Amino acid sequence: MTIPGLPLQLGSTGEPVVDLHRRLAAAGFGGATDDRRHFCELTEACVVAFQTDRKIEPSGIVSDATWTALVEAGYKLSDRRLYHRSPMMRGDDVAELQLQLGSLGFDAGWIDGIFGPDTAAALIDFQRNAGLAVDGIAGVDTYRSLKRLGAKSARTTTVASLREFEQLNTNHGLQGRKIAVGEQEGLAPLVRAIVRLLRQSGADVLELHTPHADRQARAANEFDAELFLGLTMLSEPGCEAHFFSTTGFESSGGRRLAEGLAEALPPLLGNSIGQTEGRRDPILRGTRMPAVDCRIGPPPLVVQHVSELAEAIFTTVEGWWSEPLTNG
Repeated sequence: MTIPGLPLQLGSTGEPVVDLHRRLAAAGFGGATDDRRHFCELTEACVVAFQTDRKIEPSGIVSDATWTALVEAGYKLSDRRLYHRSPMMRGDDVAELQLQLGSLGFDAGWIDGIFGPDTAAALIDFQRNAGLAVDGIAGVDTYRSLKRLGAKSARTTTVASLREFEQLNTNHGLQGRKIAVGEQEGLAPLVRAIVRLLRQSGADVLELHTPHADRQARAANEFDAELFLGLTMLSEPGCEAHFFSTTGFESSGGRRLAEGLAEALPPLLGNSIGQTEGRRDPILRGTRMPAVDCRIGPPPLVVQHVSELAEAIFTTVEGWWSEPLTNG
């Protein structure tokens, strides 16, 4: 969904910029600027610092994703009552609730800051076990019990991490695996080549072609994919493989695949070293399975090496399914 008045960037002025400065300061990223109505270089530096901290694209431009992250950063656990609704509640308080529930052994799903059905079920389970009113609403009594029981818990691994480990280590090989592969403009031939190779190996593949990350994530979730692979074109030479990571949770399976792609693809793109990074960009946050957003360039080399890149990506994914995680 597009938010009116965005994007905000260097040179922007007016009340939206005043609101931006207020939200940045509340999140701990305020700069000492006298004119809060103008988006200046100091504002840009504060935005980049906030984006970097939130593990989203550090562009210095306040897009829909950055503004949403700023709004969510304003919520702390116990600031408001949390429950399952449509549209779903989002915020840092939801992520903290998920983290605390998961640390106590209740499966709230991914630590994504989105109050969905998994979080609701985990909350109800917690309330039942804690002897609270079972209403699926996180309020004063729930927060008090979470604080009391959390102080006694020695668990450092959430249920989401354990579930990912168990699922991936009991499902080896491509035969019958459900995989979603998507691109956001410019990489359709590469995606089709990868999909063809995966299907030839027995995988059930969903092919996605849309620039909208939320649509790709929703389609992958509805497909019940076990892996999401996103491909994005870079204008400059490079190979960046991003996986989902946030406070208290990291997709180990996503990290391992990202590392494999960052090693396999650079030789075909004129680069000696690929980069991996844990991020919470919309496509990674929105998917409910191990996911990698693989960004490659430049366009001339990508076009020239479509077949080789498809083979390298297929081989990496095939090897990942044979050993998606390590015990270390």
